[in-house]
Amino acid sequence: MGEQEIRSRLDSIRLAVAQAAHALSAERHLPGELRDYIQKLDRQSDRIGEILALRDPLRIAKLVADMELLGARARRVCTSGLPLSGQMKSAVNHMHNELIEFKQHLH
Repeated sequence: MGEQEIRSRLDSIRLAVAQAAHALSAERHLPGELRDYIQKLDRQSDRIGEILALRDPLRIAKLVADMELLGARARRVCTSGLPLSGQMKSAVNHMHNELIEFKQHLH
């Protein structure tokens, strides 16, 4: 995968995380667990530029793997039957799909 494609995919991930964080702020009765996962993802998303600047494929892969794990946990909370808005569920699913797809392309 070329550097430009990596940047593009990471930008998509950053946007997807931002959408999930935005949906998070609109939810009133959100489980603390889901809130924590999304906040951690948001913080990790902020590190994408820093990691890209290092041009270290191993660090990029680790960051994406860590984010995908958090995304999977967030998705699990969303599918547990709790009353969450469609916007929240959709944002988390989209974010997790972006992470999975990128992780698969890295390997």
